Amino acid sequence: MSKKAKSAHTGSTICLNKKASFDFFLQDRFEAGIVLAGWEVKSLREGRAQIRDTYVLLKNGEAWLLGAVITPLTTVSTHFRPEGQRTRKLLLHRSEINKLVGAVERKGHTLIPTAMYWKGGRAKVEFALAKGKKEHDKRDTEKDRDWQREKERLFKH
Repeated sequence: MSKKAKSAHTGSTICLNKKASFDFFLQDRFEAGIVLAGWEVKSLREGRAQIRDTYVLLKNGEAWLLGAVITPLTTVSTHFRPEGQRTRKLLLHRSEINKLVGAVERKGHTLIPTAMYWKGGRAKVEFALAKGKKEHDKRDTEKDRDWQREKERLFKH
């Protein structure tokens, strides 16, 4: 993550979505709890999660995490078939959901998870209100990042 878009979480990180800042302009950040099954918690403690191609969907006044992959451990019970890429419910306050619905429906933004982490023994997802980048925007971002690196090298010597 860039210096100006620092994450607000302080717990131990489970996984990051590093590609989010490259593909989207990230604006407001939100934190939500996740409804998980027992085997999913154990897998998250092992760091077996991936949120690269994940997004948040707002439906019927609720927030849902789509596309997150939590790989089950081999020690999961034999009589239970775990589904690693199921839709998981996010826990948000009603006022936050209402604000997000307005931004997503009227302004054409999307909600992209940027990090998954532990906070007080509970799994949390940080997601950002995002607007998609065009190809020329991505090139501009890359050019600015290279110029910042070069500028730091020049001032260092």
